Order: sequence, then structure tokens, then C-alpha cells
Amino acid sequence: MNEQREEHEHLESSTILAAGVDEVGVVPWPTLFAHRVARKVGITRSWATLIVILTCLFTVSFPMTLLVVSLDTIAKDLNTTAFILSWVITAPMLAFGVVGPAYGKAGDLWGHKRVFVLGMTFATFFSVLSVVSWNAWSLILFRTLAATAGAATGPSAMAYINRLFGPNERVKPLSYWSFATTMAPVVGVVLGGPLVDSVGWRVIFAVQSPLLVIGTLVSFKLLPETPRARVVKFDIKGSLTLGFGAMLILLAINRGNGWGWTSPVIIGGFLAGVLSLALFFRVEARAESPLMPLSWLRKRNLMCAMGAQTFSNYAYMGGFVLIPQMLGSTGVGMTAGHISLLIIARPLSFGFAAPLMSRVTMRIGERIAGMMGISLVVLSLSWMAFIDKGVSNWYVIVGLMLTGIGTGISSPALTSLVANSVPDDDLGVAGAMQQLIVQIGAVMGSTVMIAIHESTLSHGAIPSYAYALASGAVAAAIGVFIASFTRSTPIAQRQPGHETV
Repeated sequence: MNEQREEHEHLESSTILAAGVDEVGVVPWPTLFAHRVARKVGITRSWATLIVILTCLFTVSFPMTLLVVSLDTIAKDLNTTAFILSWVITAPMLAFGVVGPAYGKAGDLWGHKRVFVLGMTFATFFSVLSVVSWNAWSLILFRTLAATAGAATGPSAMAYINRLFGPNERVKPLSYWSFATTMAPVVGVVLGGPLVDSVGWRVIFAVQSPLLVIGTLVSFKLLPETPRARVVKFDIKGSLTLGFGAMLILLAINRGNGWGWTSPVIIGGFLAGVLSLALFFRVEARAESPLMPLSWLRKRNLMCAMGAQTFSNYAYMGGFVLIPQMLGSTGVGMTAGHISLLIIARPLSFGFAAPLMSRVTMRIGERIAGMMGISLVVLSLSWMAFIDKGVSNWYVIVGLMLTGIGTGISSPALTSLVANSVPDDDLGVAGAMQQLIVQIGAVMGSTVMIAIHESTLSHGAIPSYAYALASGAVAAAIGVFIASFTRSTPIAQRQPGHETV
């Protein structure tokens, strides 16, 4: 009787509605089942939902970088060149960031469960097709479409987290979200080479496909519905102009080093991208239901938090690409196996720091935590810039751990500020905008820092890496400065959390 009463009280207090029912009250059996399962294993429904969405997000994301270390092997198998096949990495990464805002708006309008499950379904379909790719272009196409569909999981995951947890609780779940999104590409890079060499590249998608099927079914069964906006139109013009502009700018940044920064294609891409973004703001000023309300530009915590993350991610991802090269044969002279063991220090430190420091962040506030975390990234890249031949393992490990710990502290804190800056109805779009802007920072960091390295090779291999890392430290320092303009969530707003979706 007590158990039935508890279930009844839970259903009465919940604002979750069954799909397509709207105001008509019915018993949401999937939610009831999820609540019982969560209670049996000793966690709340909010945390059970978090586990589901983060597992799905991880499963969608990890193949994006898994192929990086095996391009030559796959190119030989498909009778193509590594240069052409590099688009199997570039195109999905571009797609994943560009389409996010449209998915975020769609989730806010029509429900994030629907968008999440549909994204998982189509990602599964194109993952299966990737297994049977017959040439380079078919693999590139299927991977791009899979990433385009899978990108739906990002903004929806953010929206779920921000709805399930109150302002005072968001830092901790967001730390796990940051860990999942950061670990996915790291796992891909670490496992990619050995896996492809031992069993072949097709097994990557043969393993991913059933995992996506399971994730889709579990998401459909257990994820709660979210409220849907009423009598609001989807901003097609805004989505197209923002997506097109962001894609052109990201593409120009990504290809600038290879095609030449002064080539007509790159310059034209930048100009067309800027014009498209300018058109986006004109469209939003007149739109009945804008994709991004222009009032957001005046929100200090929203814009400054995203700006700080952009520069921090510039440094983080630039170091992610450059440091293994610096430690390799062209720099310090370490073997690939040796480097792999050292590189693990960064994701491990991130994984421990993100959840452990969430309590500290809640005490000192997001502003201080964000500035402190990015400052550690500045220290890390400055530290690594002094690496030379004969460097000890511990010196490298300390430098890598500083980056992991710093990002583990700053990313959840700044993401929490973004979430707390917008109404619940706009959480999906806000999360997607953040995903896009941070992606721009990642592409800029990995591209520009490589360009600095290559343009200064006349000074010596190791010094050229040092110059590139120094530029990353400067970028992170700019991030600290921008983060200083944010304001922590007022203590008065930190009320006990809720489980309302």
C-alpha cells in the first residue's frame, strides 16, 4: 500500500505527459517503469535518465575520431588517398556542430524525446550502411548523415539535464556530460589504431550499430516527455542562414591550412559565411518565432560563458592535436605506445576532476570556478611549451593533468551559467548554440595552432611546437578575461532541486 501511495503521489506531482496526450491525464507507464527501476538500483529518476542520455551521446560520438589514426589503412582498403578520406573525419564534425541549433529548436517546439529518439534511429540506420560502404565517397556520405542525425542527441541531452536538475544541482550532472563528450573522441583516438589493425575498420560500425539499436529502444521506453511550445512556428530561414554561415566558416578554418589561407576558395568561404551570418541576424530581427532571440546578445552570462569556452576549447583541442606530435618522432622522439600511455593522463584527470570539483563550484560560484579552470589550461600549455628532448614522463603527465583538471572544472561551471541564463522553453536552442560555438573554438584551435607550428619550422621542430602551444596559452588567457565578466548564479536562486520535466 505504501508503495502504491508513493507511486500515486509521484504521478500527481509529475508534470510529465504521455506522448501526444497534452492536457488529458493518463498513466505514463514508461515513466512509472523507469521510476521503479531507478528506485530498485538506488538512484533517482533524474540520474537514471541522465545515464541513458549520456550513454547514447557517447555511443553516437566516439567513431568521429576513432578513424583518425587509421586513415592510411582504410584508404588502402578503399583504393583512395588519405587526403580524400580525411573528409570522413571533417564532414561529420562540421555536420555535428552546424545542425545542432535547428535540433535544439525542434526539441523545444515538438518535444526533446521525439527529436532524441528520431536522431538515434537515423544514426543507427546510417551506421549500418557504413559497415557496407563500397568506396571512400559512400563512407564519407554515410558517416556525415549519421553524424547529422546523431547531432540531435546533443541539444536534447542538455535540455533534459537542465530540466531535470535545478540551478543549484546542474554543475554535477553537467560535469558528467562534459566527461562523456570529452571522453568519446579520446577513446576513439586511443582505441582506433589497435582495433583497426587487429579486426578491420568495418567492425567499428558493426559494434556501434547494435549499441545504437539498444540505445534507441531504451530511450523510447524510458525517456520522459518534455513540454512543447504552443502555436509557435519553426524558424526555417533562421536555421538555414545560421547553418550555412557556420558551415562555411568552419570549413574555411578547417581547410585553410591545407588549401592556403589566401586561396580564393578559403577567402570566399569566409566572406560568404560572414554574409550568411549577417543575414541570419536580419532574419531573426523580423522572425515571428526566432531561432535565437536577439535579446540573448545582451545576456552577459550567456554570451561571456560561451565566449570563454570557445577560447578555452581553442587551447584544449589545439593541445590535443599538437602535443602527441610534439612528443613523437619529429619532436622529443617518443614511440607511439609511450605517447599513448602518457596522453591517457588528460582524460583520466578530467574524469576525476569534473564530478569531484562540482561541489566546490557550488560553493565558490560558477564565475570563480570558470576562471580558475581556464587559468589551469593557461598554466598547462605554458608548462608544455618548455618541453625539450630528454623530458621526463612526470613533467609531461603534470602538464597534461593540468589541462584535464582545468577543463573539468571550467566546462561544467560555464555550461551551468548558460543554462541558467535562458527560460526553460529555450534550453534546447541554448545548448545547441553552445555546442556550435564551442565546436568553432575546437576547429580554430586544432587548425590555427598547426598552422603556427608549420610556419615556424625554420626555428626548429620543438621550438615551432612551443610557439603553437604559446598561442593556445594566450587564447586561454583571453578566455579567463572573458569569464571574469560573468556573474555566478545568486544564492537566493539556488532552491532545492526538482524532477520536473
